[in-house]
Amino acid sequence: MSSSDDGGYVHDPAAFDTDADGEQGDEPADDEGEEPPHPATVDREFDWRGWVLVGVLCFAFLVAPAAIYLVPPGAEGYRFALLILPLAPALLLAITAVWATTRP
Repeated sequence: MSSSDDGGYVHDPAAFDTDADGEQGDEPADDEGEEPPHPATVDREFDWRGWVLVGVLCFAFLVAPAAIYLVPPGAEGYRFALLILPLAPALLLAITAVWATTRP
């Protein structure tokens, strides 16, 4: 007994790869007819946003781990160093990375 004999669903990939006009295509139909600019054609330079991101990277990978390492286990801020110091650079890095790469 095969899948065509039991009357069940048989997936046909060609049926899902058609545009509204019935033509085969990989690109989705665009309502306006305009293509967005290719990323290689847009003038993007390593400006001050990039340097802010580099600064946050240095903080996340050098300053925060050093602060965690230098706080001794018997100190009063040890719990703070283990819980908050890894969280703050991760959150700051995520926000800064999205901000630095999203441009008008």
